[in-house]
Amino acid sequence: MFGLSELAVILIVVIAVLAAKKLPELTRSAGKSARILKAEARAMKEQDRAEEAPAAPRIIQGETLPPSAPGSGRTGDTPPEGRPAG
Repeated sequence: MFGLSELAVILIVVIAVLAAKKLPELTRSAGKSARILKAEARAMKEQDRAEEAPAAPRIIQGETLPPSAPGSGRTGDTPPEGRPAG
Protein backbone atom coordinates (compact mmCIF):
# COMPACT_ATOMS: atom_id res chain seq x y z
CA MET A 1 0.00 0.00 0.00
CA PHE A 2 0.97 3.60 0.50
CA GLY A 3 3.36 4.80 3.16
CA LEU A 4 2.93 7.93 5.26
CA SER A 5 5.16 10.07 3.04
CA GLU A 6 3.28 9.13 -0.15
CA LEU A 7 -0.06 9.97 1.49
CA ALA A 8 1.31 13.34 2.62
CA VAL A 9 2.45 14.17 -0.94
CA ILE A 10 -0.92 13.15 -2.40
CA LEU A 11 -2.75 15.23 0.21
CA ILE A 12 -0.60 18.30 -0.55
CA VAL A 13 -1.23 17.92 -4.31
CA VAL A 14 -5.00 17.57 -3.78
CA ILE A 15 -5.08 20.65 -1.54
CA ALA A 16 -3.04 22.66 -4.06
CA VAL A 17 -5.37 21.68 -6.92
CA LEU A 18 -8.55 22.43 -4.99
CA ALA A 19 -7.25 25.66 -3.45
CA ALA A 20 -5.52 27.03 -6.57
CA LYS A 21 -7.88 30.01 -6.73
CA LYS A 22 -7.29 30.98 -3.11
CA LEU A 23 -3.54 30.28 -3.03
CA PRO A 24 -2.33 33.75 -4.19
CA GLU A 25 -4.64 35.43 -1.69
CA LEU A 26 -3.40 33.17 1.11
CA THR A 27 0.27 33.83 0.31
CA ARG A 28 -0.38 37.58 0.15
CA SER A 29 -2.12 37.44 3.53
CA ALA A 30 0.74 35.41 5.01
CA GLY A 31 3.25 37.97 3.70
CA LYS A 32 1.33 40.87 5.26
CA SER A 33 1.15 39.03 8.57
CA ALA A 34 4.89 38.36 8.50
CA ARG A 35 5.65 42.05 7.81
CA ILE A 36 3.39 43.17 10.65
CA LEU A 37 4.98 40.67 13.03
CA LYS A 38 8.47 41.80 12.01
CA ALA A 39 7.59 45.48 12.49
CA GLU A 40 6.10 44.82 15.94
CA ALA A 41 9.18 42.84 17.02
CA ARG A 42 11.45 45.68 15.83
CA ALA A 43 9.34 48.24 17.72
CA MET A 44 9.54 46.17 20.92
CA LYS A 45 13.33 45.93 20.61
CA GLU A 46 13.63 49.69 20.12
CA GLN A 47 11.38 50.30 23.13
CA ASP A 48 13.50 47.97 25.27
CA ARG A 49 16.68 49.77 24.17
CA ALA A 50 15.14 53.14 25.02
CA GLU A 51 14.16 51.90 28.49
CA GLU A 52 17.62 50.45 29.16
CA ALA A 53 19.45 53.62 28.12
CA PRO A 54 20.65 55.57 31.14
CA ALA A 55 18.63 58.70 31.67
CA ALA A 56 20.33 62.03 32.19
CA PRO A 57 20.82 62.77 35.90
CA ARG A 58 18.21 65.04 37.39
CA ILE A 59 19.37 68.01 39.42
CA ILE A 60 17.01 69.01 42.19
CA GLN A 61 17.53 72.41 43.79
CA GLY A 62 17.28 72.53 47.56
CA GLU A 63 18.87 73.98 50.64
CA THR A 64 21.43 72.58 53.02
CA LEU A 65 20.48 72.49 56.70
CA PRO A 66 23.10 72.82 59.40
CA PRO A 67 23.55 69.71 61.55
CA SER A 68 21.55 69.73 64.76
CA ALA A 69 23.29 69.90 68.12
CA PRO A 70 23.88 66.49 69.71
CA GLY A 71 21.37 65.69 72.45
CA SER A 72 18.92 68.40 71.40
CA GLY A 73 16.36 65.87 70.18
CA ARG A 74 16.16 67.50 66.76
CA THR A 75 16.63 65.45 63.66
CA GLY A 76 16.37 68.08 60.96
CA ASP A 77 13.47 70.48 60.80
CA THR A 78 10.63 68.11 61.76
CA PRO A 79 9.48 68.03 65.38
CA PRO A 80 9.35 64.69 67.24
CA GLU A 81 5.97 63.03 67.40
CA GLY A 82 3.60 64.46 69.98
CA ARG A 83 5.36 67.81 70.27
CA PRO A 84 4.31 71.00 68.51
CA ALA A 85 6.80 72.63 66.18
CA GLY A 86 8.66 75.71 67.41
